[in-house]
Amino acid sequence: MTDPSMPLEFAALGGYLLGSVPFGLVLTRLAGLGDIRAIGSGNIGATNVLRTGRKDLALATLLLDSGKGAFAALGAMALAGWSGVDPTVPVVAGVAAVVGHNYPLWLRFKGGKGVATTLGVLLATAWPVGIAACLTWLLMAVVFRYSSLAALTALTVAPGFAFAMAGWPHVAGFAGLAALAWWRHRDNVRRLRDGTESRIGQTSGGEPATAVQARDAA
Repeated sequence: MTDPSMPLEFAALGGYLLGSVPFGLVLTRLAGLGDIRAIGSGNIGATNVLRTGRKDLALATLLLDSGKGAFAALGAMALAGWSGVDPTVPVVAGVAAVVGHNYPLWLRFKGGKGVATTLGVLLATAWPVGIAACLTWLLMAVVFRYSSLAALTALTVAPGFAFAMAGWPHVAGFAGLAALAWWRHRDNVRRLRDGTESRIGQTSGGEPATAVQARDAA
């Protein structure tokens, strides 16, 4: 039988291990493109995978990175029996999956920035909040054309959406994810402030990898 009082430690460990799977690195290596960490921003997310020219791999990375966040949360709920589950359980599992993506055990704790995984967690644990965050990202991306700004805005307002449409475990968890996103995007924030952040669709103009370090917002 499933146990609705699943220990949070178990949910966190399972979420972290699932989130640690570096799909971007795995897919590019299977495709014979080498180590994704050696090009562009050096990140393992979908934005950097796109720099290989393989849109299909970038889309697959985006879906898998989002999916592992959602699966971590939904898997914890399923193991705990769905009905009567403390909402803290899936939130903890989802947050741990984002931490795993950002600091994967298998890559010496050097991972991505967790935006796609975070959106997967939002959609799985409080889908109205997830949709609102995705729409916020889309609006900001269309208006300002900065992926990092769009991501940070969407994740920053997510706790407010959760306050209106979900519960306190979601508010606390999403606030933690927003804080983590700001920390992981600190270089992007500095470039936004200095006016040197690249826009969506803007090429690097032949700059070396070091010149575009950390521009990946995924």
